[in-house]
Amino acid sequence: MTQTSFDLDADIVELAPFIPERDIGATTPLVELAFRADAWLPDEVQRLRAAFAEDWTIDEIALLLGRSRASVATRIHDLGLRRNSRRSWIAWEDEELARCYAQEPTATLAARLGRGVSALYARAQLLGLSEPGSPPYSGWEDAQLCVGYEKGVPVAQIASLIGRPFAGVISRASALGLRHACQPDDWSDAEMARALALAATGAPYVAIARALASEGFPVRNSRSLGQRLRKLGYGRGWGRPWNTEEDELLRHAYTSGASLTPLRDRLGRSPHSIRWRAEALGLRGTHVRRDGFRQGPVWTSGEEARLQADYGKVPTRDIAKDLGRGVRAVLYHANRLGLVHGFMRAFSADEDSAIRNAWTHGVSMVDVAQALGRDPAVIGKHAARIGCRFNDPARPSRGPRTRRANRTSVTLQSLLALNAAAAVDADQSIAA
Repeated sequence: MTQTSFDLDADIVELAPFIPERDIGATTPLVELAFRADAWLPDEVQRLRAAFAEDWTIDEIALLLGRSRASVATRIHDLGLRRNSRRSWIAWEDEELARCYAQEPTATLAARLGRGVSALYARAQLLGLSEPGSPPYSGWEDAQLCVGYEKGVPVAQIASLIGRPFAGVISRASALGLRHACQPDDWSDAEMARALALAATGAPYVAIARALASEGFPVRNSRSLGQRLRKLGYGRGWGRPWNTEEDELLRHAYTSGASLTPLRDRLGRSPHSIRWRAEALGLRGTHVRRDGFRQGPVWTSGEEARLQADYGKVPTRDIAKDLGRGVRAVLYHANRLGLVHGFMRAFSADEDSAIRNAWTHGVSMVDVAQALGRDPAVIGKHAARIGCRFNDPARPSRGPRTRRANRTSVTLQSLLALNAAAAVDADQSIAA
């Protein structure tokens, strides 16, 4: 890397001065010219530069010099003067912007108006002006681009300075054959050999790039490092199909109880790839060491039975306290066993029918929750969604007033039978 980058100050409007070349026709023998009354004198140019630097408006400068506004604007453009004006826009500037916007390079228009390029783009957006096509690059824009790349200015800041899109600046720089000062030098044989040696150790690309930089090689990111290694024929196997020998090795590891970690380096696979293949081969849950090589106590069959019976019905913190384990350990093992918490289990059609029957016949919401093995709050929310709010004043039958201990226990089958019993009673009354 030849040079480090630096940020531009907000008041910088150009990196290098650029005076446009004037188109001179065919040369003729020099002759004495008559004095022109409107010719610009050195004193006027000096006063123009001073007033322009003090952020005077073009109208004020024209009044100071006794010249027309167009004459002053043209002279400012010919001198290549630029500034980041803080003054409010006047009507003439808005008219000129609306007339010339998208018809000529924005950098040229900004020089004529004595404004920054970014200020012109912002003003055009406020006025609702659109740019149907990208005009050709001007000489001033190319000059800023060349100096910016040479000094290592970030490309995004160059794009903001000249008022061009980021991708357009990169494309233009490529067309001009520019190389950014912060772009690392090309890969040397020593760097490629060292990168391959570090990659063979299985280190992450980020760590390899950091190690190369610490050894004096150019600073690179992990993405460019990976692209270079792949061009050299090195790959880590991600996305590579599994062959028969790899499947047999994975089965042997599950059968013998060996650790799966060494397989990552031997097969060049990621942990996710190994887990996915084990799932595809039906090996998940068949490892001799069901709990791996963890240091904590192994789950017993009794603890798993307790977890399967109470998970989703008893608060997880209470289960963890009774088992002497952490809450996260309980949640993780429940996930391994394929248990689904009551808060997450979808309601079936029978459960919906049971809730409607309970709402119609005055069964308590707490009794319904116990019958369905769910939390009362979950039952209440779902009942409201299906139009059976238990605290609805218009409910056909109010809940029981007796103590819960004195009431008959309710089951899913008994709740479903309430609708059938009501239908039988209705038939008997009709027959009578």
